[in-house]
Amino acid sequence: MALTNFVKSIRNIMRNDAGINGDAQRIEQIAWMLFLKVYDEKENDWEFNEDNYQSFIPENCRWRNWAKDDGTGEALTADALLQFVNGTLFPTLKELEVTPETPMRSAIVRATFQDANQYMKDGVLLRQVINVIDSLDLSSYEESHAFGEIYESILKEMQSAGSAGEFYTPRALTDFMAEIIQPRVGERVADFACGTGGFLTSWLKALDKQVTTAEERELYARSVYGIEKKQFPYMLCVTNMLLHDIDSPKVYHGNSLTKDVLNYTDDDKFDVILMNPPYGGNEKNDVKRHFPSDMASSETADLFMVVIQYRLAKNGRAAVILPDGFLFGTDNAKLAIKERLLRKFNLHTIIRLPGSIFAPYTSIATNILFFDNEAEGFSTKDTWFYRMDMPEGYKHFSKTKPMLLDHCQPMKDWWTNRQEIIDAETGDEKSRCFSAQELLDLGLNFDQCKFPKEDEEVLRPEELLRQYHEKRTALDAKIDLTLSEIQKMLGVDI
Repeated sequence: MALTNFVKSIRNIMRNDAGINGDAQRIEQIAWMLFLKVYDEKENDWEFNEDNYQSFIPENCRWRNWAKDDGTGEALTADALLQFVNGTLFPTLKELEVTPETPMRSAIVRATFQDANQYMKDGVLLRQVINVIDSLDLSSYEESHAFGEIYESILKEMQSAGSAGEFYTPRALTDFMAEIIQPRVGERVADFACGTGGFLTSWLKALDKQVTTAEERELYARSVYGIEKKQFPYMLCVTNMLLHDIDSPKVYHGNSLTKDVLNYTDDDKFDVILMNPPYGGNEKNDVKRHFPSDMASSETADLFMVVIQYRLAKNGRAAVILPDGFLFGTDNAKLAIKERLLRKFNLHTIIRLPGSIFAPYTSIATNILFFDNEAEGFSTKDTWFYRMDMPEGYKHFSKTKPMLLDHCQPMKDWWTNRQEIIDAETGDEKSRCFSAQELLDLGLNFDQCKFPKEDEEVLRPEELLRQYHEKRTALDAKIDLTLSEIQKMLGVDI
């Protein structure tokens, strides 16, 4: 089957199944089958390269022994297939025994299926979907790598199934950040809310260009680390790593916010951190207690910034996407986090991103913060701000006109030749350098080189409600900042 028809074919089949209700269930249904197909292909490699290889999956549950249809009419289908998948396959894979000694490439099978779901109710349609997936020839180098592109399209479809604050980061943006961070062989990268693995795959792509020896290839394979709280994106991420030849991906199903940050040792730290933390969520007190009291924010993105600060190794580098609210927020926790960022790290660059980066799923404005954990006692001296304007011919990014890597070229050019820029038409600052003391004197307001006000567009009611809550939070923060400045001017302590 032509790879371009892969997703379309499966979608058309699943539309006829009464058990599939919407995009979220359809994609999750595809995900566990893709994982087993890809894992089976990896097992072919392991069997070829290793003497006495033993599969962690019981023989009757291996893809090759129940999913393949050899055309003889003996393949499981209809009620027999449903009975096997629901009554044998899922219970078996969910209950696989995993111990601390279990290799990662084996342990990921149980972790992947721990909270997975099988939604289809028509065994004939299920057989048709399985046949489409099994038709992929992943043993072919060309088709396997071509399927990597198809897999990207599957991951993008997650956007429509996501909830507030969980958006697929455009590949152009993850590639740009990975390239700018300049990976080096032997370094390890981490994403503590890795989703489907976009940052990890961009890191691997950038690092791959430097690998020339078998030893370096081994370091490459051990260079990524991820944690994902939700089962569905975790499953997609593990499959993504297998497709990128990471046979034992150190990707864990868990919550990065549930460990006391003061207990992290050097072994828990990483050379590079690339992230787009979840934002818009609120954490309960049992999560906040894992953080120093002055930085125990209720906002998820703030807490991830604390985790990043405590898990970035000495001489490490970080690039993190954060919403505007972090830049101008004036609550005590945000101020403490930002002050620590200036005093303990080198916050050297903040890039303002257009609000439509994540269009059409949200218009919340975001930013990339680049900072280093340099020598002991080092603190920020200067912070550069740069505004990424829309490329010529674009009013907004959209599903049909997404962000492309070429759109990052002006940022790359500016990065290597930094200079302050004033917009000739509006007189607004597009780029400017602030000293750390200037930012402290501004009350830790990082909302600099902002975008000119744009005309509003007509949106769906649910998106309007989401934006209302986002903008109300942002407005409250700005009001608090203004009142604080007035108090200072009047010398009043309220």
